[in-house]
Amino acid sequence: MSQFETVEYEVENGVAWVRLNRPEKLNSFNSVMGRELQKIWCDLRHDDAVGAAILTGSGDKAFCTGIDRTEAMGEGSNRPRNVSARLLHFEDPGEFLGPKANGLWKPVIAAVNGIACGGAFYMLGEVDVIIAAEHATFFDPHVTYGMVASFETIHMAQKLPFGELLRMQLLGAHERLSAQRAYEIGLVSEVCPAAELDARARWIAETIAARPRASVQATLRAAWSTRELPRSQALAQGTSFLALGWSPENIEEGQRFFASGGRVEWRKR
Repeated sequence: MSQFETVEYEVENGVAWVRLNRPEKLNSFNSVMGRELQKIWCDLRHDDAVGAAILTGSGDKAFCTGIDRTEAMGEGSNRPRNVSARLLHFEDPGEFLGPKANGLWKPVIAAVNGIACGGAFYMLGEVDVIIAAEHATFFDPHVTYGMVASFETIHMAQKLPFGELLRMQLLGAHERLSAQRAYEIGLVSEVCPAAELDARARWIAETIAARPRASVQATLRAAWSTRELPRSQALAQGTSFLALGWSPENIEEGQRFFASGGRVEWRKR
């Protein structure tokens, strides 16, 4: 892949590291980062060297603090002044920040290394596993400053109990969700010291990336279908997901592993 201006990218042991790299701006996203993330997610669909990805931020202060408002994204001279025209021709600057919006079905692990707020939820709403450093916090300041938390709320409705979602979105900047509380309500699956965050994310991603790629991706599609479809429709597609991930090579590899004892070095969490 090419070099990026706002994102650090590297591949190691079958895992793509995607590190938001604007620490001086608390890793807020601008139009350049939006385009670069879209390219990364799209290219990863076809990169056979990668089985999983890790999304995190540079520095220890913030994962992502949403849109960089100092750049006034979307305020070009041709922007319609009429409210109806704005809505009819609205271009969401965060639409393609997340992996699922770009058709990526390889697992993405988010390692939240600090503040995650506002537009960060475009990304967190579309990742598959979230772990957090002990000092990480989550909140959405939109309503505090007279803005509507629309797409962010819709994304996080997939991750949070409804009452917790409403509390976070309506209290805005007046309350922050701690990493521990995020763990208690199921938003994150693990909390660890900041110094251990990358290593914990690496273990998860490399373990997943070592398994047959088609089986992992088909399992991921099956899991997400339960979020987006009624149960009966998701079950009706179950056979299709089996077909997507099934191959004689995968089955033979699994059988050989099982016949050899099939033991792994497992962790208790």
